[in-house]
Amino acid sequence: MKVKRKIIQIDEEKCDGCGQCVTGCAEGALQVIDGKARVVNEVFCDGLGACIGECPNGALTLTEREAEEFDERAVEEHLHRMQQASRCPSTGIQDLRSTTGSCDRANLPTDIQPGTGVRSNLSHWPIQIRLVPPNAPFLKHADLLVTADCVPVIYPAMNETFLPGRRILLGCPKFDNVQEAIDKFTEIFRQNEIRSLTVLIMEVPCCSGLPFIVKKAMQASGKSIPMTTVVISTRGGEVSRRVGS
Repeated sequence: MKVKRKIIQIDEEKCDGCGQCVTGCAEGALQVIDGKARVVNEVFCDGLGACIGECPNGALTLTEREAEEFDERAVEEHLHRMQQASRCPSTGIQDLRSTTGSCDRANLPTDIQPGTGVRSNLSHWPIQIRLVPPNAPFLKHADLLVTADCVPVIYPAMNETFLPGRRILLGCPKFDNVQEAIDKFTEIFRQNEIRSLTVLIMEVPCCSGLPFIVKKAMQASGKSIPMTTVVISTRGGEVSRRVGS
């Protein structure tokens, strides 16, 4: 039933799809869809506006209009479905290095990519953030490389410069579910003694969501992990490097 009440409003002109507002909504009412933050269902929005302060562009405001009533029970069911969807069984997990799980450079795969003479330094499978369970054996005591999925295309030297000795997780902060990613990394940090974090992003606004996700997860997990953020230009060069936990 529709009633007149406060509800979130999103200015699509100002929204760049960074996804930071998604983490500010405890009810899961917001998602990034087609590169823009959107209210997925009016019944999930409580109208309190906790998400507004998370938006760096001022794209979110509260408006009073006719909208479906807030439904707390529907929110609980919605959050439960989101939690179930984020789970992934550990079947299919492959450690492509030796059974010792060593991350040393000397313990690299021997397959040579045809026509290149270059060996792949990929150490495990899968690599997508959404597909890697927090208890994957290769995450134990790992030096973790978290990269936006555009980076390997524009910066192929990543295979030789960043991948050796690291376990990679790959995703897109613009199109992946931000809260699910935060929850995933929170569990990864809680369950594994991650030694270091390297975050690779592009010099585009939406990519800033990736270090944001990782930092939020560190806060939620109570862990402090040495972190380096590297920004790659759309021309394939390194723009900046920032070191800090």
